[in-house]
Amino acid sequence: MRLILSCALATGALFVTPVLAQSPVIPADTSSAGSLAPDTLTVRLTESQAWELAEKANPALRSKRALLDAAQGERSDAGAWLYNNPTLSLERSKRQVPSAESPADRQKEWAASLSQTFEIAGQGTHRRDAAEAALNALQAEIDEAQRQTRTEVSQRFFKVLALQQRLDIETQALRLFESTANAMQKRRAAGEDTRLDANVALVEAERARNQLAQVREELSGARDELAASLQLPAGSAPEAQGAFVLKAMPFTLAHLLEQLPSQPRLRALAARTESATARLKLQRASVYPDLTVGLGVAREGAVDAREKVTTLSVSLPLPLFRRNASGIGQASSELSQAQIEQQAAVRDSAAQVRALWTKLQSVEARVKRLQGTVLPALESNQALAGKSQRAGEIGLLEMIVVTRQTLDARRDLLDAQSDYITTRTALEQAAGVQP
Repeated sequence: MRLILSCALATGALFVTPVLAQSPVIPADTSSAGSLAPDTLTVRLTESQAWELAEKANPALRSKRALLDAAQGERSDAGAWLYNNPTLSLERSKRQVPSAESPADRQKEWAASLSQTFEIAGQGTHRRDAAEAALNALQAEIDEAQRQTRTEVSQRFFKVLALQQRLDIETQALRLFESTANAMQKRRAAGEDTRLDANVALVEAERARNQLAQVREELSGARDELAASLQLPAGSAPEAQGAFVLKAMPFTLAHLLEQLPSQPRLRALAARTESATARLKLQRASVYPDLTVGLGVAREGAVDAREKVTTLSVSLPLPLFRRNASGIGQASSELSQAQIEQQAAVRDSAAQVRALWTKLQSVEARVKRLQGTVLPALESNQALAGKSQRAGEIGLLEMIVVTRQTLDARRDLLDAQSDYITTRTALEQAAGVQP
C-alpha cells in the first residue's frame, strides 16, 4: 500500500514540476472541449481571427463606419466652387393691347434671367474647414472604435485561454487527489493509516472537485462573453487557441506620454474642437448678408416694334434685426463643450497611462519572481519530498502540503501571466500603441 501511495504522489510531482519549468510561452489547452454540452457548437479561434470576426460584426464599429458617407458628402458639398447654386428663371407672357381701329392686338413676350448668390465674408473657407475637421474626427473615432473592439476581444480571448489552462490544472489536480484518497482508504482499511490521514486526503479531493466545478462555470461565462463580442450564433462556444507570450514593452513611460496626442481618441477630440471652432467662425460670418447678382434678358412690345430689355440686378439684405444670435450661441456652446472634453481626456489619458504602466511593471516583477524564485524552490522541494517519501521520512500530510504548494504556484503563475497580457493590452490601447 505504501508503494501505491508513493507512486500516486510521485505522479503528481511529475505533472506539476515540468510545467512550472517552462518558459513564459504556455501552449493553449484543447482538452477543455470535453466540458461543453453535447449540442454546443465549438468554434476554435486564434486572436487574429477573433479580431476579424469582431470588426465585421461589432455594432458600435459598424455604426461609426455608417456615418462615413454622410461626413464625406458634407465635405464634398462644402468644397464646391460656389456653395449656393445659381438660379435660372424663365417667363412667358401674352399681352392684349386694346385698339379703337382693330380688334385687340395680342403680343407674345418672354424673359429669362440668371442670378447667383455670393458669400462675401469667407463663409466658404470656414465651412470647408469645419467639414474637413469633422471627417478627420470621424475617421479617428473609427480607429478608436476598432482599437477598443480589439482590446475588448483580446481581454476576453485571453481570459478564455487562461481558464482553459486552469481547467487542465484542476482536472489533473483532481485526478491526483482522488488517487491519493483512494489509496489512503485502502491503507486505513488495512490498518496502516489513521482516520485523520484518510480524512485529509478525502477533503483535498473534494476541494479539488469543487475548484474544478468553479473553473468550469467561469469558463462557460467567459466563452459566452467572447461569443457575444464576436456576434456568434446562439449555442456557439469559442475555444481560444494561442499562447501567453510575455514580451517586454519596447517603450518607456516618457515615450508613451510623448506620443499620447497621436492616440485616436485624442486625435478625434482635437479634430472635433477644430471643427467646432470653424463652425463658430462660420456662424459669425453669417451675420454678413449674401450678395445676389442677377442678369436678365427680355423681349417686349409688338412684333413690328419689338424691344429688347437687358436687366442687371443686385440685392443685399440689410441685417438690421436678426443677427444670427442663436446660431452663434449654439456654436459657441459646442466649442466650449468640445474644449472641456478634450482637456479632460488629455488629463485622464495621461493619468491612465501612468497607472497602467505602474501596474504593468508590478505584474512583470511578479511573473519574474514566480519564475525566478518560487519555481526553483518548488523544484527543489519536490525532489526532496520524493526522496523523503521513498525513504519513509515524511508522511501523507507533508507530501500533500508540498503538492498543494506546487499547484498553487502553478495557478499563481497562470494568473500573473494572464494579468500581464490584460494590463499590457489596456496600456497599448490607452497610449495609442499599435498592437
